[in-house]
Amino acid sequence: MALREIVKIGDSILRQRSREIEAFDERLHALLDDMAQTLDKENGLGIAAVQVGILKRAAIIKSGGVTYEIINPVIIKTEGAVCDSEGCLSVPNERGDVERPKAVTVRAYDRYGKLKEHTAGGYTARAFCHEIDHMDGVLFIDKLYDNKKKRKE
Repeated sequence: MALREIVKIGDSILRQRSREIEAFDERLHALLDDMAQTLDKENGLGIAAVQVGILKRAAIIKSGGVTYEIINPVIIKTEGAVCDSEGCLSVPNERGDVERPKAVTVRAYDRYGKLKEHTAGGYTARAFCHEIDHMDGVLFIDKLYDNKKKRKE
C-alpha cells in the first residue's frame, strides 16, 4: 500500500469522465488499497480514483464503520431530497450547501467483480452521489445551492 497524492481543483483530469473498469485484478486491488490508505490519512468520507489521478470508475466510501468499494457504480433509485453542507479533498478549504437525494440505491461491483446493491441514507447517500459525480467530471462546487438560486433569479 502507498499513499497517493490528491489531485486538486484546476487539474483538468477532474473534469474528465472516468472509464469503466474491466479487469478485477491485483492492480485494481492495489489501487483500492492505496485509495483507502490515502482516505484515512486525509480523514475523508470518500475518494474516487480520479482524485488520485486515475481515470477509472472506482471509489471508496467509509461511513458508519463500513467501508464501501464501488466499481462501475450506477444509481438505480433515489428518494427525497435534502440540502446540506459538503466539502471535498480535491477542493480544499471550501464547503457549501448541495442538494442531494435523502436516500440512494447504488448497483456496483466489488473488487472481485461481484455485482452488489447498496442502499444508504444521510451522509452515506451524499457520499455515494458525490463520488459518482467525480467519475463524471462533476465537482460539488458545480452544484452549490447558492449557484442554483442565483440562476433562478
